[in-house]
Amino acid sequence: MANASSFLSPLREVPGVTAEFIERIPGVPLDLDKDLMLKRLEPMHRAMVEKGGYQWGQLKRAEQTHGCGVAVVDRESPSLCLEVDALVTNDSEVLLGICVADCGAIYLVDRGSNAIGLIHSGLKSTQLNITGKTVRKMEESFGTRPEDLVMVMAPCIRYPAYDTDFASMIEAQGKEAGVKEVNDCGLCTTSDLNRYYSYRIEKGMTGRMLALLGRK
Repeated sequence: MANASSFLSPLREVPGVTAEFIERIPGVPLDLDKDLMLKRLEPMHRAMVEKGGYQWGQLKRAEQTHGCGVAVVDRESPSLCLEVDALVTNDSEVLLGICVADCGAIYLVDRGSNAIGLIHSGLKSTQLNITGKTVRKMEESFGTRPEDLVMVMAPCIRYPAYDTDFASMIEAQGKEAGVKEVNDCGLCTTSDLNRYYSYRIEKGMTGRMLALLGRK
């Protein structure tokens, strides 16, 4: 897929893992309407998903309500999982997707099984400890041991561009949940509008990056 990001290297070193972060796509007109923006971006996102060896119908996304809901998904799950901000699976025919434009996209890969998780964690979800809840869901659903997880944090808004350093909160929550390998790229989405969309800087008139995680 396009826009391969080096911060995902710890995940890609795990056999069978596909991890991508599709950055800003130039030339796409911006709008305040998130759903309209996703429709405008879909042809490019679809092409990148298919280039990576998946079909668009294999993609499962979370509705992203800024809560702490976590859904266990498989190939029979709907393409959009309602009322959740995190997805977990051990189905090799599923590609997980999270859309972000300042919020954190958090990747979880279990070295000990086929389980993976992908989280949307903005300030509200972080305050509700969605990362810890997702780790526990993987434990309950797949027998994941937290110490076997690789966690990677994508570019997100950071202090001082945002008055709350929720990225450091996410990192701490991962460690508190028992994750030993927590990787934070340290990149702020406000730092380069040629690469990233930023809801805050662009005052909502912006697109969405797409985080993707699968395991064949």
